[in-house]
Amino acid sequence: MDGTVYLAYDYPVLGAFWTVMWIFLWVMWLILLFRVIMDIFRDHEMNGWAKAAWLLFVLLIPFLGVLVYVIVRGKEMGKREIQQAQQQQEAFNSYIRQTAKGSGTGEELARLSELKAKGDLSEAEFQRAKEKLLS
Repeated sequence: MDGTVYLAYDYPVLGAFWTVMWIFLWVMWLILLFRVIMDIFRDHEMNGWAKAAWLLFVLLIPFLGVLVYVIVRGKEMGKREIQQAQQQQEAFNSYIRQTAKGSGTGEELARLSELKAKGDLSEAEFQRAKEKLLS
């Protein structure tokens, strides 16, 4: 043996593996950083000064700041995320209910128009019912 030390870059596959590994770790780090920042703003129990302090800590000393934040507030982080997802689902369900209810308005207008065409409703009654229905 000639005493040569072989590095990872002497083997191209191993070099490619380490490059991909570092890229993966960097992307995961960015995802965690953004999740922590979103959680800081999502927390309604913290006042503005506490949010500002955590944000400065996370941005100025990122690795330590995120690590400390996850250790101190990690358990509640998941709860807040679940709570936000439930609120979004409730808002979506409410929107769907309102939209479905709105389609009934179109049917009611068609029925009022038929009654007016038959002569069962006068023009003034039709206008009042239409305004009431659309308001």
